[in-house]
Amino acid sequence: MNTYTAAQTRYDGMQYRYAGHSGLKLPVLSLGLWHNFGDGVDDAVCRQMIATAFDHGITHFDLANNYGPPAGSAEARFGRMLSEQFGAYRDEMLISTKAGYYMWPGPYGDWGSRKYLIASCDASLKRMGLEYVDIFYHHRPDPNTPLEETMGALAQLVRQGKALYVGISNYHRAEAVKAIALLKELGCPCVLNQVRYSLLDRWVEDDHLLDGMKGEAGAICFSPLAQGLLSDRYLEGTIPPDSRASKSHFLKPETITKERVQLLNGLNAIARKRGQSLSEMAISWLLVDKRVTSVLIGASSAEQVKVNLKAVGKSPDFSQEELSSIDELCMRWK
Repeated sequence: MNTYTAAQTRYDGMQYRYAGHSGLKLPVLSLGLWHNFGDGVDDAVCRQMIATAFDHGITHFDLANNYGPPAGSAEARFGRMLSEQFGAYRDEMLISTKAGYYMWPGPYGDWGSRKYLIASCDASLKRMGLEYVDIFYHHRPDPNTPLEETMGALAQLVRQGKALYVGISNYHRAEAVKAIALLKELGCPCVLNQVRYSLLDRWVEDDHLLDGMKGEAGAICFSPLAQGLLSDRYLEGTIPPDSRASKSHFLKPETITKERVQLLNGLNAIARKRGQSLSEMAISWLLVDKRVTSVLIGASSAEQVKVNLKAVGKSPDFSQEELSSIDELCMRWK
């Protein structure tokens, strides 16, 4: 059994925001356990990541039934860590999971039916050794299942005590507004919509999503660094051998164009004038909008967690000139 002693200064320096109109607070940085927590990752590295995040006030850990690889392995590993190291701190942790993507063969292992969502939540709880999760999300809209059925299944999980809160993920404005209204009618308010959003990916703005949600649900943003583009790795126009682009892992080599490199260097120049790295500024920029409850970071080491933490509480506010310069650059190379 591994030993762990929680840092007494855990909440110093971290900021927390309410999730929509609920009483639930999230840290402005949350740790996502997507493709960095599967069977191929060193267990000691994973444990150190969780401990480092938790000791610095990142209380929210985000999973899904299909996270790994292989699917289910991230939840299983996290469950073992809870049992062996962090179980005493369960009430200080916010644990979320999701269902909505392919999980098992046959007609009941995908999308958004009541059958799939209830079974998937039960399986996730078993893998993690938990009686409940704090937030259970529907992972993506299902065009072939009535939204009433999907939202009813989420509300049922809360009534059964298997989830404390529910959310949606990858929902655009029209479907998000309907889902939020349905859950409100069911007495089970939607607290979060988890969406992809970054300096380089502005569909949330084009869709007027946050305006449509009217603050009833908060936004929690994943891929804030655009799969690593918004870091210092590609500023020279080369592709590092250990990078995502080199492996075509969510980022293809052809993405690193001359024009894209010019954009990244322009943004980096603004960040340097602010006393930040490009990745720090990218996270800080998302948090300018108070309707953004939290930003989900991914990390492959404790050091990467620490680097991302620099974006919290240590950067000056953006001036209107800085925001305008950022928008002008991004629109020029869109």
